[in-house]
This record gives sequence, C-alpha cells and structure tokens, in this order.
Amino acid sequence: ILGTSVTDYGAALRLEDFDGTVGGNISGTSDFVPPSEQAALIKELFPEAKKVGTLYCSSEANSEYQAEALQKELKEAGYSCKSYSFADSNDLSYAAENAVAECDIIYIPTDNTIASCAGLISNICGTANIPVIAGEESTCKICGAATLTVDYYDLGYATGEMAAKILVDGEDISTMPIQHASSFTKKYNVISSESKVRKITYLWKLNKQIPGNLRRPPIVRFLIRLLKSIPLPGIFIFILLTI
Repeated sequence: ILGTSVTDYGAALRLEDFDGTVGGNISGTSDFVPPSEQAALIKELFPEAKKVGTLYCSSEANSEYQAEALQKELKEAGYSCKSYSFADSNDLSYAAENAVAECDIIYIPTDNTIASCAGLISNICGTANIPVIAGEESTCKICGAATLTVDYYDLGYATGEMAAKILVDGEDISTMPIQHASSFTKKYNVISSESKVRKITYLWKLNKQIPGNLRRPPIVRFLIRLLKSIPLPGIFIFILLTI
C-alpha cells in the first residue's frame, strides 16, 4: 500500500514511536509542511495580530496533529491560540462563527471536511473580515488569503516512482521511509485579498513573492480592468469624455 499526500502516517495509523518508516506493507508520500514555516508565514503577514484560532475536524487525526503542532510554534512566536474543533460538517458553522468572534486570524490545516465546506467558511470569515491562512492551495483558492503549500503533482509523481521501485526493482516496501516534499511555495489568493481591506493592508507590506498586481492601489487595478474590458474604439471615447 502506497499512500500519497497523507500528512502524518504516525497520527493517521495511530503508531507509537513513529520514526519515519511505517514498516509492513505501507509507505508513501506526505504533504506535511513544517509548522515552524507555517507560523513564520502568519508572523510575516499579520505581525500585529494577537490571537489565532485553529479550525479543524476532530475526527481527522492528521488535522488535529497539524493544529496542535502549529499552536506550539505560534505560542513561541508570541500569539495566543485556541482550537475550534467540530465533529462533522453539521457542526462547522457553529465552530467557525465562534472562531471569528474571538480571533484575529483563522488557520485551517489540510482537512477533508473543511475542503468540502470551504465556501461556507469563506462566507462566515469574509463577512466578519477575518483572514484565513489555509494549509493547502485548493482550499485557499476558495476561502483563504494565503497558504504555504506543497506541489501535489510532484508528490503524486514521487509516489509513482516509489511504486516503480517496488514493482520493477524489487525494493522492499517495509524498509522504504515516507517521502516528504523538498520545497514549499507561498501562494496568495488575489481575489480574496483584494476584497478584504484588512488582508490586503498586510500583503502590501511585503516586497517579494506577492503577485505584482497586488501591489497596485485598488483604483489603479479598477481602471486597468475597466480599460481591458472596453473595445479599442471605446477607449478613445472614454478618454474624450474624461478630458
């Protein structure tokens, strides 16, 4: 059995003293992002925030593991933290509403239940103007302001290479350690950030790794989009009317 994008095999399989190799007939790849780097991203974007809420599904062992690991790093960085867990999607609204009422930032780990309800989180956090840092890119596109993510294509490719080593080269899966991503990428949700003044204020402070159009003032972005939508003859009419 080869798993792919399992965040922590020790937590998922409830292994004691997990050392990076599962043993038996199980191995694979992990999408785990070091919590110290996740905390550094939050500190970089939101240095003035005080309290971070971690929102996750309590029935997903990997989500709970990520939330606990991140909270430890955030506390060392000077933030206060609180967990907001929920048993299933029916409880998500209540947990999210409590989180936005009490926190400056919401962090959501890689979580299947949250991924399926990302639109709901976007509505709740967006209405309250509370920024969300997501654990992976696809969820960030719907409800997040930023994420530090792995490349899931590369992880899948690496899993395929592991399969080839087993099937073609005869490598023993019981001795194959879990493989992790070698690099992580900061990504920003332009639409989400542009629509939230609080988010974009912090994003403007960064001088690198922010998409260029995020650095433009809102009025400039508006005019650019307007001009792009007007046919060429209409542009000249628009200019004449504004002179």
